[in-house]
Amino acid sequence: MLNVGIIGCGKIAQIRHIPEYLNNKNVKITSFFDLNKERAQALAEKYQGKAFDSLDDMLKDQELDAVSICSANTVHAEHALKALENHKHVLLEKPMATKLEDCIKIVELARKNNLKLMIDQNQRLAKAHAKAKELIEKGEIGKIISFRTTFGHGGPETWSIDPGINSWFFDKNRSAMGALGDLGVHKTDLISYLVGSRIKAVTAKIATIDKKDAKGNPVSVDDNAFCIYEMENGVIGTMTASWTFYGREDNSTIIYGQKGILRIYDSKDYSIELLGADGSVVNYDLDRIQTNDNQTSTGIIDAFVDCIENNHKPLIDGESVLGAMKAVFAAMESSEIGRRIEIKE
Repeated sequence: MLNVGIIGCGKIAQIRHIPEYLNNKNVKITSFFDLNKERAQALAEKYQGKAFDSLDDMLKDQELDAVSICSANTVHAEHALKALENHKHVLLEKPMATKLEDCIKIVELARKNNLKLMIDQNQRLAKAHAKAKELIEKGEIGKIISFRTTFGHGGPETWSIDPGINSWFFDKNRSAMGALGDLGVHKTDLISYLVGSRIKAVTAKIATIDKKDAKGNPVSVDDNAFCIYEMENGVIGTMTASWTFYGREDNSTIIYGQKGILRIYDSKDYSIELLGADGSVVNYDLDRIQTNDNQTSTGIIDAFVDCIENNHKPLIDGESVLGAMKAVFAAMESSEIGRRIEIKE
């Protein structure tokens, strides 16, 4: 039985991590920590665990095997490094950290201490994305030429545990990044995974276009990100992340190859449409991707537990996500200085 602790007891913990742990017969949630002590205590009472007044006390528990880090973006690195220093396996919410050097430190410490480090880039595990990866590798659309990947909805106002425009998502001191760090990091990681190549250069515009704070001023983080990604294998495409899609959520990816097109989560009827250059059409009805209003199991928790119990490399290990994080930080730099940024190895 794996003893797991929850660091950060907000909505992502309550809606995704905790329910998925509860559905795994090999896990017991024993520990809770949150800066809001009442919130941690309420969850501890609900799930027969213990709420800790300090993270240090929680991590000193020798019976604790692993933690889910669901805290605010700006403390991801601090919490992950503390957990790894105390020899706990770590499932870390995205974005991995708010500075590239911190991402690298986390990965290196996990490797040094021989611990499992998994990042919650759950889009890789969505059924249609897994199938698309298979179709690409089988050559069903031939050599990839370009892509368009998008993740947009009306914003995180209803997602935060403290809903509304005062959500921590809009507070740069806690989030550091807006739509890019919330949604764009998912599609950045995903497109590199699907195309099978790292992002070598980025041209981007990161902007606050519409979201306003309680006083009517623009929020302190971006609500839109528009990126051109150049892949190492020659593929070029676009990634858009937005909190201003005030209608049906768009979580689509379209990949254009020499023999056809893959439209993934782009149709209301099918999770994949494979459109051949010869006019053929093959549809796959595999699943419906998660939305803020439609929560389903991501598979992340089961994969994390399995890699610890069976001592194998995590499906989405920290090192494999570094390329996406480099691209995200390059996008921020590109937007700030107004030019294309080449990413170093």
